[in-house]
Parts: sequence; structure tokens; C-alpha cells
Amino acid sequence: MRTLHIALRALIVFTLLTGVVYPLLVTAVGGLCFPRQASGSLVTVNGMTVGSELVGQKFTDPGYFWSRPSAVDYNPLPSGGSNLGPTSAALKESIVLRRTVYAETGKAEIPADLLCASASGLDPDISPEAARYQVDRVALARLLDQTQKSALLLLIDSQTEYPAAGIFGQPRINVLRLNLAVDSLVKASR
Repeated sequence: MRTLHIALRALIVFTLLTGVVYPLLVTAVGGLCFPRQASGSLVTVNGMTVGSELVGQKFTDPGYFWSRPSAVDYNPLPSGGSNLGPTSAALKESIVLRRTVYAETGKAEIPADLLCASASGLDPDISPEAARYQVDRVALARLLDQTQKSALLLLIDSQTEYPAAGIFGQPRINVLRLNLAVDSLVKASR
């Protein structure tokens, strides 16, 4: 009986420590040290929240840069990949379908991150190559001249985030931030 009481007390103590105290402590420290990130890294424009830097969004308008494909249609609740393997006919079919959407540009090699969904299905970033691949479509849809199109390429360079310490990760561009910068660029040039 004594062992049961000790076990129950240990259960209660560790449940409170790991289930209440620790989460509250981590939340408080995160809120104090990283308030923007702890609140979701929300992006606001003119006082309206337009998205989060941490969660990919679906952009379908040809005047915007498109995000990586999502296996969950950019829904953050069931976040996850398709779990389709390299021999999957469904995966091959989806890549062929995506390739036909991008093949209209006439450019030969389509960057892999425009064809394949990320593991989370919510990746907010694309590679600089994927952004450059889309410049012609965005410029055409927004009726940009050659000078403005060159400004788009410079914008991509300025929006590129490089790996931490030069070795951890790949160069990337946040699609939401890029599209907001494109809106500002176009607005300023008119």
C-alpha cells in the first residue's frame, strides 16, 4: 500500500511539473524573449493581419509568386505531407500535373520546390531559383515593363535569406513577404 501512495504522489508531482509548470514556464520565457515569434510571427498591412511568416499560403493569382505545393491545401490543422513514396503513381501524377502548369512559361528546368510539396505542407519559403522561375509570369500578369521586371529580380535578391552561419540550410525567400514587397514595388512605380 505504501508503494502505491508513493507512486500516486510521484504521478501527481510529475504531472504538475511536466503538464502545467513546464509549459507555463516555456510559454512565459518565449513570450518575454521572443514576443513576435511566440505570437505567431503575424504580418500586418495597414492594421490588417494578412498572414504569418511561419505558415505557407495559397497564392493562385498569376500576378503573385506561388508557394510550394501543399499536400494539405495550406490548411494548418491537419498539417503534414502526403506520405507518397518515389514509386507512388499518385505522386508521379501530381508532379506531372504541376509540371504542365509551369511548363507554359517555356523554360526547361522547373525547380523541384515548385513541383514537390514540403513535409509539413505549410512551408512558407521557396528557393531563389523558384522565385526567378516565376518572374516572367508575374511581370506579364502585372503588365510590367523591362525595367520593372529587372526591379523584380533585384527584389528577389534583396528578399533572399541565407543559411544561418553560412552552413545551416539553404537560401530561401518567404513568399508572403515577397508578394507584399511586389505590391509595394508596383504601387511605387505607378
